[in-house]
Amino acid sequence: MADQLSDDEKHLASLGYKQELNRSWSSFSNFAISFSIISILAGCFTTFGQAWNNGGPVAISWGWPIISLFILIIGFTMSELVSAYPTSGGIYWWASKMGGPAAGFFTGWLNLIGLLAVTASVAYGCATFMDLTLQTVSEGWRDSYSLQRVFLIFIAILVVAALLNIFSGHLLAVVNNISVWWHVVGVALIIAVLLIIPDTHQSLSFMFTEKINNSGYADGSVNGGTYWFLVLPLGFLLTQYTITGFDASAHLSEETQGAAEGAAKGIWRSIAYSALGGWLLLLAFLFAVQDPDAVTEGGGGVDLIFGQALPQGWHVLVLAISTAGQFFCMIACLTSASRMTFAFSRDGAIPGSRIWSKVSATKVPANAVVFVAVIGAIITLPALIEVDINGAPVPVAFYAVTSVAVIGLYLAFLIPIFLRWRMGDAFQPGSWNNGSKYKWMNLIAVAEIAIICIYFILPFTPAARPWDDDFSWKFVNYAPILTGGTLLALTIWWFASARRWFTGPKHTIDESVTDAFQD
Repeated sequence: MADQLSDDEKHLASLGYKQELNRSWSSFSNFAISFSIISILAGCFTTFGQAWNNGGPVAISWGWPIISLFILIIGFTMSELVSAYPTSGGIYWWASKMGGPAAGFFTGWLNLIGLLAVTASVAYGCATFMDLTLQTVSEGWRDSYSLQRVFLIFIAILVVAALLNIFSGHLLAVVNNISVWWHVVGVALIIAVLLIIPDTHQSLSFMFTEKINNSGYADGSVNGGTYWFLVLPLGFLLTQYTITGFDASAHLSEETQGAAEGAAKGIWRSIAYSALGGWLLLLAFLFAVQDPDAVTEGGGGVDLIFGQALPQGWHVLVLAISTAGQFFCMIACLTSASRMTFAFSRDGAIPGSRIWSKVSATKVPANAVVFVAVIGAIITLPALIEVDINGAPVPVAFYAVTSVAVIGLYLAFLIPIFLRWRMGDAFQPGSWNNGSKYKWMNLIAVAEIAIICIYFILPFTPAARPWDDDFSWKFVNYAPILTGGTLLALTIWWFASARRWFTGPKHTIDESVTDAFQD
């Protein structure tokens, strides 16, 4: 029997699982899904305003490459872990293996929260840009704009992506492969358009030294400590949110051929290529700005730049390329989140686990797909509330969801990264590893994650502080409420009940068989 199994199946058996999912993904497809989820056609467009308002061009031109280097270090540490443990459970499985059931339980829930939020945020961003594209084409569509209409488009996108995930299992790998080339060619075309078409361009001095504070803090000052240590770091959400979701390579490892190498390379390569391409794209945005004050007054959205710099035809083309890229990203996010839901349910950690861990006749966790889509719609409901900061429309609820995504995902990454460092040389690495460099790489990764998670639970504007005279709940960054509240509930659940029945990942094959493959 063992002789009939592939090396991937033997490795999976040594970890306690039989091959249930269809292992039809190539190493390129594994890289493609993480690259698609990172999607510089999504994050660079949808969260550009966060960096513009909180720091300005310096938060983009300097912040992006600096933060990207830290994220790449995080990616290297995770590549080492997925090479050793290539399972769909990914992050929480690693934590359980190295730190026990409690570590796995909390890591799994943080990872799930992050994946649910990132799926919702990408879908909402896609809906926003689809609506912007239609507004650019049709004056009637522009005149009838409403948040309710955008939300309905958002729901429609969730439904379509769910149907594709449920009924087109093999097609997903093809879609992600197409997505890679769409991103490469699309980004190159957008950069070329922004370099050639606008009548004038900004100077390098503007791109690399201009500072903006449209947050409401410090009366707009760009010189004091408030700017450098509060406002500017809030602008780094652009980079930290865009370059996330690369754990998809781990969640799809049970469906990837040669996963110990392919999934490991999929993580760090998707980060590296996205970091380079995203930086060039963002610099092109800054280079094309015609009227910086008008961009600030309009809320900092990147579409304001396109409206200034491009004739209608080119404007529509840029928006259409981005919208399609965001839809590809959305499909990949839903795939990754559903696989995490399936794996976590397989081990009994989610209420209703028997439902969410079922696999359809085509070997797709269809119920888990529906679960992710429905929860994503629910947590995005606050986006129906209109918010103006300094007179400009700012999607605070959207930025809150992106903060939840960043905090949930990166805290989930932090736990196994720290546990691997704590294990030291007792850790048994896979074929792809960092050697002795883990000693400093893992510590830097942990420190960076801890710092950014603190920043992204802070109020985005003074009006979000309860003691401020202008306080209103519509300004509140609900990331700490959602993540903190969930963690509190999980802690109560763990000590009241879960610690007595959650023992970590459950083997789906006999333990004696597992031991045989480990030997």
